[in-house]
Amino acid sequence: MGVFHTISILVTNESGVLSRVVDLFSGRGYNIESLTVAPTIDRLYSRITIVTDGDSAAIEQINKQLNRLIPVIKVADLNLNEALECEVALVKLHCKSEEKSDILRIVDATGSKIIDVTDNAYTIQTVGSEKQIQALAELIKPYGVKEFVRSGKIAMSKGNQFVNIKNL
Repeated sequence: MGVFHTISILVTNESGVLSRVVDLFSGRGYNIESLTVAPTIDRLYSRITIVTDGDSAAIEQINKQLNRLIPVIKVADLNLNEALECEVALVKLHCKSEEKSDILRIVDATGSKIIDVTDNAYTIQTVGSEKQIQALAELIKPYGVKEFVRSGKIAMSKGNQFVNIKNL
């Protein structure tokens, strides 16, 4: 097992692109730890963020193969020193009235926010690093988690190290 790498892929926003990218990984036996994809500010393009593990040689090979795909515009292997990264998590908690103040303190301490309230449930939204999401998960476990959903990592390089879509 190698080190986890975050690969950012700028592609044309067309049918079948995601399938071809995923097929490249599965066809070569590489596991995808997380995957996010969405259109950029210009809906002609999408950004795919994939977290996978492998040694440097394997990641270099993946990047070369990704660059050969026609709809791929740019591939970047983002390491921690070059990237801004975060995840989003939504958590639905069962909450008894005597626990509400404790839950509110956890929400406040973690920089999260409550986005839905019912008589017996809170839905919390949090944005942060993988470690921050995991820390929130550990803190709220005792309160009866009904549902827990996370986005997977999104990332971009710091500064202007990536393709500026306006110049395409």
